Amino acid sequence: MKKFIPKEKLSKKARRKLNVAQRITWGAINPVCRKPANSKSYNRKKVQIGDDSFQSGLFYCIFNSTVILPV
Repeated sequence: MKKFIPKEKLSKKARRKLNVAQRITWGAINPVCRKPANSKSYNRKKVQIGDDSFQSGLFYCIFNSTVILPV
């Protein structure tokens, strides 16, 4: 049986070796807490309704058409 030596008295290499042996990995689990986005809050990144409808509508055709008026 090994003689017990407190961590404070161990050498740096021995402490490091002991710490590595005690550590375990999380594997496929991600320990970061995640929560679903609040559906009632405003999201700037979400495409707003009606943003692209302006360009395809009649209003866009009228004001962006080049009309040559007789002088």
